[in-house]
Amino acid sequence: MNQAVASDSIKRIALIGNFLPRKCGLATFTTDTYNALISRFPDLAVDVYAMDDHPGRYDYPPEVTGTIPQNDRSAYLETARTIEASGAQAIWVQHEYGIYGGAAGEHILALLDRTTLPLIVTLHTVLEKPSADERSVMEGLLRRAAKIIVMAERGREILTRVHGANPRSIVTIPHGVPDREFADPAAFKPRFGWDGREVILTFGLLAPGKGIETVIEAMPSVVEQHPEAMYVVLGATHPNLVAHEGEKYRDSLNALVREKGIEKNVLFVDAFVEQDELIDYLQAADLYVTPYLNPAQITSGTLSYAVGVGKAVISTPYVHATEILADGHGVLVDFRDVAAFAREINDLLGSERNRTRLSQRAYERGRTMTWSRVAERAMNEINAIVDARPQRIASSAPVKPLKPDLSAVERMSDSTGMLQHSIYSVPDRRHGYCIDDNARALILMSAMEDLDDATRDKWTTVYASFVQYAWNPDKRRFRNFMNFDRTWCEETGSEDSNGRALWSLGVTARDARSRKHRDWATMMFDMTASLAFELGSPRAQSFAMLGAAAMLEASPGHQLAHSILTRFPDEHKALLDTARRPDWVWFEVVLAYDNARLPEALIRAGQALARRDVVETGLETLEWIIEQQKSPEGRFRAVGSESFGRPYAPPLPFDQQPLEAQATVEACVAAYAATGDEKWRAEAERAYGWYLGLNDLDLPLATVQDGGCFDGLMPTGLNRNQGAESILALQLSSCAISGLSKSAQGVAGTGRAVA
Repeated sequence: MNQAVASDSIKRIALIGNFLPRKCGLATFTTDTYNALISRFPDLAVDVYAMDDHPGRYDYPPEVTGTIPQNDRSAYLETARTIEASGAQAIWVQHEYGIYGGAAGEHILALLDRTTLPLIVTLHTVLEKPSADERSVMEGLLRRAAKIIVMAERGREILTRVHGANPRSIVTIPHGVPDREFADPAAFKPRFGWDGREVILTFGLLAPGKGIETVIEAMPSVVEQHPEAMYVVLGATHPNLVAHEGEKYRDSLNALVREKGIEKNVLFVDAFVEQDELIDYLQAADLYVTPYLNPAQITSGTLSYAVGVGKAVISTPYVHATEILADGHGVLVDFRDVAAFAREINDLLGSERNRTRLSQRAYERGRTMTWSRVAERAMNEINAIVDARPQRIASSAPVKPLKPDLSAVERMSDSTGMLQHSIYSVPDRRHGYCIDDNARALILMSAMEDLDDATRDKWTTVYASFVQYAWNPDKRRFRNFMNFDRTWCEETGSEDSNGRALWSLGVTARDARSRKHRDWATMMFDMTASLAFELGSPRAQSFAMLGAAAMLEASPGHQLAHSILTRFPDEHKALLDTARRPDWVWFEVVLAYDNARLPEALIRAGQALARRDVVETGLETLEWIIEQQKSPEGRFRAVGSESFGRPYAPPLPFDQQPLEAQATVEACVAAYAATGDEKWRAEAERAYGWYLGLNDLDLPLATVQDGGCFDGLMPTGLNRNQGAESILALQLSSCAISGLSKSAQGVAGTGRAVA
């Protein structure tokens, strides 16, 4: 057969499943799949990720790129990162219940949900009556996969009926078989010492449910007519069965043989044989039998192999057998029907003509199932799902800022304040309110240019009232979380929430349009801002510095604000000196959230204090964090939440949060105000473009029609909830970009970060 290429565009795929030398049918299948792919498509790179039930036990070959310890969830996540970075263009998963960790194998979903690549899944089991956990996993796979492969049409029917799957996403590709010449069994029998014997064969890992007892009980009737008949049971006991009960099942079969007095007519070959030897065993057999007991069995690799080499087959009518042996390609008998097995075996052994005819029909069907044909069909499907991915939005597309829109903010707000979370776009009252969001909303009221006076006054008062009520004078801290019934969840909030509260007071004191709100904010800042000196978190200190810088602009010479700005920059520079490495120009050994706020605070503080060294430190660290937030295509890539807590490690791409884009936009606005350098305006627009779809998935997070914003960019799409933090991040970013555009055009504006 001529060699073929997968596709001009398909260079690498990731293949996940069991792999030899692990001894099970799925390992054989995945190994055969790999070999078929690299044989048929020599220019295709196939990275194998082998599921490992006993780490350290197997000596995997070089073809295995990596292993995944079955029960180590973190290993699944790490593998997802490896696949994302590998250049693979698609993932092909071999799925079977029991090989993946977690409830019903749910860990595989954690891996798949952390990759953006198109997914194709081969299902080796499709259940009529799945448990709740099995249903959850299967439906997770159906949601994630672009294409599902089943090996029998019945699998398609079950998936659509039981799980509501889209039949257009399901394709039937039969189990692959080796490509061997049709052969006379007599040519192979001498190898095994079977000259003159009439051989009936069953092979596969030995376990209850295979129905071996049925054929053993039929053998006395067979031997009466064919004294030289021999039933060969080829295969080691399933490793899981050995682990739980040893060879109890095999011993019971041997006892049954002795009971029937047919020791000379039954042979157990207790071995896991390599494929070439297995095919020789098959070709030495006159008949092949699969007396399996499970009517719902969708796939049988052993049956496929037998048909592939042209064996006359007698089988029980489980799903796979009824399809592959239909139209006279084999013989079906009822489950546990000893008499029927004896009758059909005797008939075929007694007629060489009928046996040969049946063998030839099976062989003809097997030609449609060779591994090369299976590889071709699978690659056609993979090509299709890769080619179906939408074309990327051009990175050079101009960024047109959205007009700030209060609609979604109002949707999430009531007379108490702004609610934290939503289910899709509907506020979720169960989670109540927090000062973080109300402080941001308070800043937004000063930043939005085109609000009518009544609306601005109403909502500024509501959010200011929340901040005011959050102050706990006994603890000298702001509370953060409030239940929907207006009861507080705590006496003191986090350091970050206290820093943000101070920030909102400083900005409101400077930017509020109404004198009454500026006076209130100044009073509250004077009363509360000394708490800043007790903050230990660098981010909380940065938030406080941003508030102090704004307050110093509102009230030049403000001593408390000046003291805050004097206190923290040198501490941050010391942190930088301690954590710095040649490739790591950051204040901490890890990345976290709101990263760009740290350099922004130094830039603002340095300007307020006329300290060029502080400004330069802010610019240096901002430049570094921006480089960490670029995809290979040059798009803004927010530091994913999975990156948090990984010392000196490059950031991971997911999950990306709107807050990070906002922080970067506003830090770049500060850098532009400090330097006038156009590169900072370009970087601000790059980060802002993330909301509009210039991101890793080409998906806009902004909902233009109502001012909303989705909560995050996940590997497989959007988190479609729209919480307060996300909505505010978009609106504050829009205000910042709008102000930056006016500043660049020489239009009067503050050039200030707004939140």
